[in-house]
Amino acid sequence: MSRALVVRAPMAWLAPGRTVEGAAIVIERGVITYAGTAAQAPEPRDVEAVDVDGFVLPAIADRHVHIGLADPAAVLMRGVTAVRDLGWPPDVIFPLADASELPSYNGPLIRAAGPMLTAPGGYPTRDRWAPPGTGLEVHDPGEAERAVRMLAARGAVAIKVALNAAAGPTLSDAELAAICRTAGEEKLPVVAHVEGPGQVERALGAGVRELAHTPWTEALPDRVVQALAKSIRIVSTLDIQSFGGDTPEVRTAVDNLRRFHEAGGVVLYGTDLGNGPIPPGVDVREVLLLAEAGLDPEEIVQAMARGPLERNAPGDLLALGRNPFEELDAFADVRLVVRAGRVAHRRS
Repeated sequence: MSRALVVRAPMAWLAPGRTVEGAAIVIERGVITYAGTAAQAPEPRDVEAVDVDGFVLPAIADRHVHIGLADPAAVLMRGVTAVRDLGWPPDVIFPLADASELPSYNGPLIRAAGPMLTAPGGYPTRDRWAPPGTGLEVHDPGEAERAVRMLAARGAVAIKVALNAAAGPTLSDAELAAICRTAGEEKLPVVAHVEGPGQVERALGAGVRELAHTPWTEALPDRVVQALAKSIRIVSTLDIQSFGGDTPEVRTAVDNLRRFHEAGGVVLYGTDLGNGPIPPGVDVREVLLLAEAGLDPEEIVQAMARGPLERNAPGDLLALGRNPFEELDAFADVRLVVRAGRVAHRRS
């Protein structure tokens, strides 16, 4: 039987609108059994106590990575305890996702979509970053449906489609409709990489539920932004367009995301880690760009958090050296990372 873990800190953000001083989080068998004030915390018999002079909050989930191109240990050490891989060969990524559930795995929990469904010769089959099998070509609606069924059976948490008109042919409307219909039957969201004029509208019309990137190739019409906000979530990936600086692409993406957020759309934190110059773990530049897009600090933390710190939630948290609600760059000062009730990283 593993020991319980109690993390105590001067302050913690547990959930929206719930910040406590003199906080304690108790984790037993990998799940939270208590989160609140230290004065009211239970005292398990066999316990490891960690007192951290910092600000505790939920650990981070990155909803868009290519973990095969990154260092999983560095990802975990820098505050990200769960990732969603949105494009990798199935015979590699699904076994790795299974392995990530083991206590011996030194990295974040991995959930995976498997390969992207694409047209023959379409993105990413011709891209050098993507090993063979990262794109799964479908030739007709029937083949598209069978591909979705196969990926669902293998444990995919989402179905990724490539609608990248800038890099080659794209799925037909009939194939895209078959994918969305079948994914709905399998209770899986369809996530789309959209690039090029008209591709956002195609995704919207077909029933795609999430965009893997904030659109960056053109300013979206307001009517399209309004429609997106009603039915589609957007994974931010703003920094992948900036390369650490300022570019026309990141300006377009930030403006699109700002209007989407103002319209009430749901924004998720994601970086496209592995596919470009993105640091492992929390990307502070992504955090700051989310602020530029109009999200307030609590909205940013909600977009990043794996989930609230509450009873029966996964025992994942981190501690920062400063209050991120006052200084967003506090995410660069990670002092403690806990995954499934185990201390993965600790810095005094």
